[in-house]
Amino acid sequence: MLKVIEEKKNRIVFDLEGETRTLANALKQELEQDSHVKNTGYNVSHPLIHTPRFVIETDGEDPKKILKDSVKRLRKEVQKLKDQAKELK
Repeated sequence: MLKVIEEKKNRIVFDLEGETRTLANALKQELEQDSHVKNTGYNVSHPLIHTPRFVIETDGEDPKKILKDSVKRLRKEVQKLKDQAKELK
């Protein structure tokens, strides 16, 4: 679940509740591919509470739109991997 903590014109901060570093790393890599993203990253503030907190800063583009677009691209990549795994059987 995505929980927005802070939202500004070119910046969004959100938690990925119930997710791990695995998804956070994949999302971070996808966000870094967007030319409008000037800075992105996440941290996990406590080792027992594994909720990644993300920050996305843009060049003025809507960070929510960039996030949505990145998630769509990531879904396509995951689907490709699933399809390739099915072919291995």
